[in-house]
Amino acid sequence: MVEDATGRRPFMRGILVHSLMARGASFEEAYRAAGEVRERFRGQDVIARKDLAEQVEDLFERGRLELGPVRLPPPILVTGGGGKGAPFSKGVLSQSLLAAAVDPNEAFDVAREIEGELVARGVKEVERSEVRQIAHATLGRKLGARSAERYAVWRRFEASERPLVLLLGGAPGVGKSALGQEVAHRLGISRVASTDAIRQVMRIMLSPELVPAIHASSYDAHRRLSAPPPEEDPVIAGFRAQAATVFVGARAMVDRAVEENTSIIMDGVSVVPGQVSLGPGAAEAHVIFLLVASLDKEAFEARFASRARGAAKRPPHRYLENLDEILRIQEHLLDVAEQHQVPIVDNVSFEQSTVSILRHVTESLRVHLTGE
Repeated sequence: MVEDATGRRPFMRGILVHSLMARGASFEEAYRAAGEVRERFRGQDVIARKDLAEQVEDLFERGRLELGPVRLPPPILVTGGGGKGAPFSKGVLSQSLLAAAVDPNEAFDVAREIEGELVARGVKEVERSEVRQIAHATLGRKLGARSAERYAVWRRFEASERPLVLLLGGAPGVGKSALGQEVAHRLGISRVASTDAIRQVMRIMLSPELVPAIHASSYDAHRRLSAPPPEEDPVIAGFRAQAATVFVGARAMVDRAVEENTSIIMDGVSVVPGQVSLGPGAAEAHVIFLLVASLDKEAFEARFASRARGAAKRPPHRYLENLDEILRIQEHLLDVAEQHQVPIVDNVSFEQSTVSILRHVTESLRVHLTGE
C-alpha cells in the first residue's frame, strides 16, 4: 500500500509505468524501473508516497532512467453518447476496465494495446461503441471470456436506468470500509457511506437517555441496555439493538440515492443480514448484499494494530480487549448470512477480496439484467 495525506492505495505498477513514460522514459525503461522499485519495497506492507518518489528520482540520478522527448500519440477523438466527443484516454479506458475484476496493471496494458491498435490504423475519430467492442474483444483474447463478459455486463448495467446499491456488512475490523472505497473507485461510484459515520451523526442528534444503544461501540452496546432479553447473548442483543437504530439513518441515505437514480455503496457493522429493510423504491435498484469476514483471529489483531497506526485515537487495546465480543458478533453475522443466503467474502487478501466483490457484483448484475 502507498500512503500519503489522503490515505492508502494499492501500489500499481501500471500507473507508475504511465507516469515515468509521461516524463520521457521509454516503455521498456519505465516497465523495468517500475519492477525494480517494486522489488526494493517488497516485504513492506505500507510505504510513504514520498519514499516512492525518492526511489524513482534515484533511478534518474543514477542513469537507470533517461529522460527523452515525451512521445505522445496523435490525438484520437472518441464520439457518441450525445456529446461533442472527447480525446481518447488510456487512463479513462483502463478505469472502465476495472469493473471486469481485472488487475489494474492488466487493465492499463489492455488500454495501451487498444490505443496502439487505433494509432496503427491511423484512426483520428472513433465511435465510443467501437472502442467498447474492441475492449471486449481484447479482454477476451488477453484475459479470457469471463473477463470480457464481466465488462459487457457492466456496460449493459451503465446503459440501464436502475442504480446499484451495494451493501457490505461485517464485524468491526474486517476491512469493510477500505474494500468499499476501493470497489467504488474501480466501479466509478462516487457515493460511498458508512454506518459508523451515520451513528456518529445520530449520537449528536439523539441523547444517551433517549437512545442509549448508539452511544457505545457495537461490541459493548449491551452495557447500555436496561434489560437484555434473558434468552439471548447480551452482546448480540446489544449489537442488534444498535444496528436496528443506526440502519434507520442508513436506509434514508440509500432511499435518497435510489430516488436520485445514483449508485451507492453502504458499508458498516450495522448492515445486518435479515435485519436490513429498504424502502419500496429499492425495487427499482439492483440491490446486492455481501458480508465481509475475517476468519483468522490473528488477522483481526493485525488489522487493529494497523488501524491504530493510521489513527492515534483508535488504539488497538480497545479492540483487542473486546476481541471475544467482536468474534461473537462475527459468528452471529455468519449465521444470519447463511440463513438469508448472503455471500461471504473472507478478507484474507485486500486485492483478492476486491476482485471477489467485483465478481459478485457483475455476476449478480448479469442475473438481474438477463433473468438467468
